[in-house]
Amino acid sequence: MQDANSHLPIAIIGAGPIGLSAAVNLLASGLEPITFESGEQVGEHLARWGHVRMFSPWSYNVDPVAAEWLTPTGWQAPRADAFPTGAELLADYLQPLAALPEIASRLHTATRVTHVSRLQHDVLRSNGREEAPFVLRVSGPDGERDVLARAVIDASGTFQCPNGIGAHGIPALGELAAAERIAYGVPDITGKARDDYAGKTVLVVGGGHSAFNALQDLVSLAEQNPDTRILWGVRSATLHNVIRSPKDDELQERRALEVRIQQWLEDGRFEVVTNLAIEAIHPQGEQGARLVVESGSQRLPAVDRIIAATGFRPDLALLSELRVSLDPATQSPARLAPLIDPNQHSCGSVPEHGAAELTHAEPGLYILGIKSYGRAPTFLMRTGYRQVKSVVAALLDPDAVIPAPVCGATRSTANQASRQCEPSCG
Repeated sequence: MQDANSHLPIAIIGAGPIGLSAAVNLLASGLEPITFESGEQVGEHLARWGHVRMFSPWSYNVDPVAAEWLTPTGWQAPRADAFPTGAELLADYLQPLAALPEIASRLHTATRVTHVSRLQHDVLRSNGREEAPFVLRVSGPDGERDVLARAVIDASGTFQCPNGIGAHGIPALGELAAAERIAYGVPDITGKARDDYAGKTVLVVGGGHSAFNALQDLVSLAEQNPDTRILWGVRSATLHNVIRSPKDDELQERRALEVRIQQWLEDGRFEVVTNLAIEAIHPQGEQGARLVVESGSQRLPAVDRIIAATGFRPDLALLSELRVSLDPATQSPARLAPLIDPNQHSCGSVPEHGAAELTHAEPGLYILGIKSYGRAPTFLMRTGYRQVKSVVAALLDPDAVIPAPVCGATRSTANQASRQCEPSCG
């Protein structure tokens, strides 16, 4: 970055696993971070899906630099081959990391970043732009204020922006009005939300692993509450084989889940609706307590609840005054998009990547973690840690970052931290 701004911190948006990884890696490299988390605690989004067990083992989910900083405090690393839940990842790793004095003193929770710009520069103004520091408008317990930074790492994730279930990429007609009876993501079906699903008719929308997790919990619930009826709606024309991972898959928990769903599919534990393209949702019954889904010429049986396991998208509004270089389809950094486009790649074919693929027309801005993947659903936390390592190297030496060559070729120092051809999806 420019010498005139070298005294300013590097701002990190989001104190989840990738945001705190960025903070500890910056500190380890002699750089000064300041971290903003909109939630009341670190890993606020992790807490919301704490009941879900992850496909990736602990060895994937702990940043090596963070582990080095934690070990002298008496922290015991979890068993590398065990699979944590979201709650375990939060309690056994993220919260101890946030409690380190070096991290805690630079961490601001309950503080939301609402806008990011350049000092006295809107998105149109070019003269002197690169020399101007970033301005972050933050809103916290003491009101609004502006914070200057030499660089910005946006690791705010996508969990706050779930995709709707409408066929056109926008909410279906009636979807917003029915929001109280639609859960986005994977609700705690066998725990806190049990009463919402036990003995009810439930439609799960989506063909990915989030849908599989919801179906698994509903089957468990139905075994104890036989009146529970499970409908599964997918866009595909057929649904015969849901086992997508190879037998030697690195993420054996993922494959095990696929095998279970396949067996239950063959056993008829779900009522499957194919070619589902939801256009409208209509309330039915007393006070509209049930929902009827309309898909083309078909109307599904009335349901009590809908689980929308249809993924998430990045919230880009806070970056609207910056020159963000995004792919129009994936909404990921433009250079990264060809490597992760789900229309071209599947799990196992996405190469690792680094700072070169994460750069924008706005120097000093980096979008990391799952938000860097935009709408592509194939992200691993380990990938995010490698992104962090590469970006920190680039912040130390911006001239080292060059456009990334094909996998296997010689790379810059900043990119070597995370440029190996291996699976990066989960």
